[in-house]
This record gives sequence, C-alpha cells and structure tokens, in this order.
Amino acid sequence: MDEYRNGYDPADFEDEERGINNDDKARKSIVGYRIVIIILAIILAALSALYVSIHREQQREYELLRIDRDSIQSNLGHLIEEYDNLKITNDTMTANLEKANSLMEDLKRERKWNLAKIKQYEKEVGTLRTVMKGYLRQIDSLNNLNKRLIDENVSYRKEISTVKLRAEVAEEKAAELDNIVRQGSVLRARDITLTALNAKSKDVSRVKNAARLRADFVLSANELAAPGEKKIYLRIISPDGYPLSTESVPTFEFEGTRLTYSASREVDYANDDLAVGIFYNGNGFTAGKYEVQLYCDGYLIGSTQIVMR
Repeated sequence: MDEYRNGYDPADFEDEERGINNDDKARKSIVGYRIVIIILAIILAALSALYVSIHREQQREYELLRIDRDSIQSNLGHLIEEYDNLKITNDTMTANLEKANSLMEDLKRERKWNLAKIKQYEKEVGTLRTVMKGYLRQIDSLNNLNKRLIDENVSYRKEISTVKLRAEVAEEKAAELDNIVRQGSVLRARDITLTALNAKSKDVSRVKNAARLRADFVLSANELAAPGEKKIYLRIISPDGYPLSTESVPTFEFEGTRLTYSASREVDYANDDLAVGIFYNGNGFTAGKYEVQLYCDGYLIGSTQIVMR
C-alpha cells in the first residue's frame, strides 16, 4: 500500500521490463541479420573470385587451344604445299594428299575444340609428316642415284667418244693402209714403146706406110699384186686427139665412164716382170705425136707420148 502511496506501480515495472526485453530481442535480430549478410557477402565474394579464376583459366585454355589449332592448320598447310610441290604421280601420294586436304577442311569446320581433338589432329598431321619425310628420303635417294647415273653416263660417253675417236682414227689408218695396199697392188707398165709395122709385121720408118701398130711394154714385178689372168686395154690417141678403134668401137669402164679402146690382150701375170706386146690393125695413120695408154683392173697402169714420123 505504501508503495502505491509513494507513486510506485508494479504494473509499470512489468511494462518497463517487457520493453527492455523487446529491445534486446530487436538488437539480437539485427545482429543476426548482419551476420547472415556478412556471411552471404563473403560467400558471394568467394564465388565471384572463383568464377573469375575459372573464367580466366578457361580463357587461357581456349587461347592455348586456339594457338595449337592455328599451329596444326599452318603445319598442315605447309604439308599440303610440299605434297603439291613433289609433282609425282603416285596412287599412295595422291591418297595422302587427299587425306591432308580433307583434314584441312575438318579443321576449318571444327567448332568444339578440346585437348583430345588437338592431340588427334596433331597425331594425324604427324603421321602425314612422317610419310612425307619418307617420300623426301626416297626422292633424295633417287636424285643421288640419278646424279650418279648421269655422271657415269657422261663418263661412259667420254669413254665411248674416245673409243669411237680411236676407232675412227684406226679406221682411217686402216683405210689409208688399205688404199696404200691397193695402190701398191696395182700393176705398173713401164718401158712403153709404139712401133709402126707393115702387113708382114716388119718395121717401117714412116707411119703412113704402116698397116698396124704394136705397143710394147713391161708389166713390173709386184708381190702385192694378185697373180693370175689379167686383161690389158690399149688406147692409142692419134695426133688429132681421137682414140684409134675398130669398126665395132669396143669400150670398157673406167671410173664410172665408158672409154673406147684400140685393142686388148689377156696375160698370165705371176708377180714377175712380164714383157707384153699388143697389136692394133688399121690404116691411114698420120705423122705426129701419139699417146699410148694402158689400163688393167680399173686402173691406168701406164701412159706415154711418142712421136711417129
């Protein structure tokens, strides 16, 4: 009662105590929210940092993949160019070139890149590169072989040229020797004379009185000449430049030309000196310079000029 009298009311105390408790609860709630907000902020910052890190890693990985892709594409382009530059018609080569071109098209169309695909492309390009190196080794080997064959061919040609030159020289010398032998084997007539005879084969001093002419000569001994029967052709050229002949006008061939002859005779030659006389029957002889020509085996074997009175 005294309490009421002194102005103290228990209900007021309860209300005050209730108010204090409500303030404490409100403060605790605010602190809780703040803690949650801070935790969420920390989590968000961590997630943001993780995202940035992951994004950067992905960008770096993508850049590396792009570099690898460009490198593969560049290597493949050079490889295709090398295949084209080989200029060799070969079924296997053509198939490899087609495969390289197809791989290049796949590279251009590829949109989803990863490390596995990079490794696959690198492996295929490496295989094509290995094949290319094999072709290059074969080509180098063939080039070296071709160069060696060319060098050998040049050497053989030089040897052949030398041998051919020697053969030609030997052939020329042989021809010269053969010509010398043939020239040496030709019969030679020496001591040629021309005598005027009458009908009884007696010598006359005046050719105008002659009924025949006799050419005398000696076939010289020649071991190189072929022995046996020899036919001698006699040509007597009159002072007016015409050959004396019979009515039948016989001829023989000499150096591709048919020559008229005066008389002929066959003799048996045995490589020794052989005296021969050939007669020409005629009339109307005139004084002057006569030329006597003797032929045998296609050669002119002797000639002389004789003045007949």
